[in-house]
Amino acid sequence: MTASFTQLVQARLDSLTKPPGSLGRLEALALRLAEQQQTLDVVTRPRRLVLFAADHGVVAAGVSQWPSAVTAQMVLNIAQGGAASSVLARQFGVELRVVDVGVARDTPWPDRSIVDRRIRPGTRNFALEPALTVEEFEAAWQVGVEQAATAHAEGCRMLLGGEMGIGNTTAASALTAWLTQQPAESVVGSGAGATDESLHRKCEVVTQAVARARAFPDIRQGLASICGLEIAALAGFYAQGARQQTPVLLDGFIATSAALLAERLAPGTARGLLAAHRSAEPGHTPALAMLGLVPWIDHWQLRLGEGTGALLLVPLVDAAGAILTQMATFQSAGVAAHAD
Repeated sequence: MTASFTQLVQARLDSLTKPPGSLGRLEALALRLAEQQQTLDVVTRPRRLVLFAADHGVVAAGVSQWPSAVTAQMVLNIAQGGAASSVLARQFGVELRVVDVGVARDTPWPDRSIVDRRIRPGTRNFALEPALTVEEFEAAWQVGVEQAATAHAEGCRMLLGGEMGIGNTTAASALTAWLTQQPAESVVGSGAGATDESLHRKCEVVTQAVARARAFPDIRQGLASICGLEIAALAGFYAQGARQQTPVLLDGFIATSAALLAERLAPGTARGLLAAHRSAEPGHTPALAMLGLVPWIDHWQLRLGEGTGALLLVPLVDAAGAILTQMATFQSAGVAAHAD
């Protein structure tokens, strides 16, 4: 994006039949959307939510109150339309695609709409050993790249990323602690629900895993050692979305840990993201700050994941695009731009 193009968009916004800046942050959102698509004729449809799912071996370390079996159960619920993300996607006209990159499941999915790109049946327990090899990490990243490229080739002009995986707030906390240089205690939250005991255990596991990750001679080895398959896939998805100038709506804490990862390995990715909300998870605020992103929805105390926060931003993005492309200018409407 260039300063001259930004000035062009701002001039367009200021020429519309309203006092300059009177639509507040909606105008800022319209400006950001135009910069990302590099056109005044912004388009927000068709749009697709790609939800990546995988299991986490670290659940065995006592960091979650939910068993890993819930991942597969929820993936099926999402695909069959019963989850919050399914409902919101229908409500806002967003196509939903579920991609299995590492669910611990032995049998084929009964729902054929689920895309099976499984790298392995969940990560290893990173309380004991590296979660992923570099090769597994890169394979998951590539799944995300392919999903973003395919969506673009199929005409999608706005993308959303989502995730599902019991235990993934632990992986997200480890990535966030390392990449933002914050102590575990500052970024670890309750996730899908935690007792004082499991929260303490989670902090302990994250602290130790990050220390081991930093000791690897290659950064990709270190990142892979604490990453989730769905998080790596999301990171590749975000990087490719930015590369192809397709705006991507960023969800909550786990999704933002993937954005941190993407920005570290593919600098410039953050410019292609629209941060939807600020999660109730404590690690989300430093992660957003590291990316230089300010959420468009705040104080909603969301912490579900699944792309739900990103979905709630969709109608605002639609509204921002509509004012930029459909409002009359003072000149075209024959309205005096300034009062006498």
